[in-house]
Amino acid sequence: MAETPSFHPLPGRASRVFSLPNILTYGRILAVPALVVLYYYVGGPAGRWLSLLVFIGASATDFLDGYLARVWQQQSAIGRMLDPIADKLLVAASLMLLVADNTIGGWSLLAAIVILMREISVSGLREFLAELRVSVPVTRLAKWKTTMQMVAIGFLLAGPAGDRIFPYTTYIGLLLLWISALVTLYTGYDYFRAGIRHLLKEDE
Repeated sequence: MAETPSFHPLPGRASRVFSLPNILTYGRILAVPALVVLYYYVGGPAGRWLSLLVFIGASATDFLDGYLARVWQQQSAIGRMLDPIADKLLVAASLMLLVADNTIGGWSLLAAIVILMREISVSGLREFLAELRVSVPVTRLAKWKTTMQMVAIGFLLAGPAGDRIFPYTTYIGLLLLWISALVTLYTGYDYFRAGIRHLLKEDE
């Protein structure tokens, strides 16, 4: 049976701020401008493949930071705050790049708008509920929603460059984008239903 890896944290407050899980989260945030530069300014097939590599690496940290924080018992307030922000920055920046170069166009714009509107709305709801000291836990479906969004964006970042290798790359990305948008709507409804229930209790 494999032993749980040990980790010796830094002393004091620095151990929470600069723990490895938090460093991975910081890295995911810093990956956003790198993604923009590679995709928009390098451009072409090379820019797409390089930005895809950055996106995959950043997406992997979304799993690793939470896993390591739990295994090493290094959960922190700053980590809980920045983790969803990092996810939303990565998804929002990627969607805007894909809309800007028309990889996402036509009716598929609606799917991208639904995703962005849900993320902004739920963030606002969470902030408001936090003032009431109410915590709305992340559901398993919401975690799958994030995974589907990232897989869809990965296919779309490859886009036409990926189509040269596998002709249906962009099509699969758009299909997954619509599926993730529908799941996004459902999970958003779940959050707002829970939020309204707490608001009604607050007004009683």
